[in-house]
Amino acid sequence: MDELAKISIEEISKHDIYMIIKALEYTGSNTNISSFLELKDAILKQLALLYDTSEEEFINYLENSFRS
Repeated sequence: MDELAKISIEEISKHDIYMIIKALEYTGSNTNISSFLELKDAILKQLALLYDTSEEEFINYLENSFRS
């Protein structure tokens, strides 16, 4: 169980990260359970900090990576 203390972001594909973010957003919006939106915001904020970019730029990067 100690392995669950930290999960490396390198283990998750860009597609999976994008799908997790969008699923949390969809679920939070459609159930009115704020915890889902708060979790989405927290994950997005941490990823943006990790990659030294804004949250909007990070989402745009993920979205554009599938259009290429």
